[in-house]
Amino acid sequence: MIRVILPQHLRTLAHVDGEVQLEVGGPVTQRAVLDALEARYPVLCGTIRDHITLKRRPFIRFFVCQEDWSHESQDSPLPEAVATGAEPFMVIGAIAGG
Repeated sequence: MIRVILPQHLRTLAHVDGEVQLEVGGPVTQRAVLDALEARYPVLCGTIRDHITLKRRPFIRFFVCQEDWSHESQDSPLPEAVATGAEPFMVIGAIAGG
């Protein structure tokens, strides 16, 4: 079971409270987690990744085991701690200012 933490605005959109738990078949990668998330909550399609390219949207970051994985390959295996549910896959809304 993969644990996913979403920012508040995406939890509100998906009508969920707290963490989301997902079953991911095959290798546990960013792509697999996001595919499972969007399959379970279709309203999130296009909010985290672009509809066509499936690339991460600007101002969205992915954190795994306290490390920024936003620029890692979507097909790189996630750490065992995430695959076993010991650590969450975190989707964070980045903040920009100027």
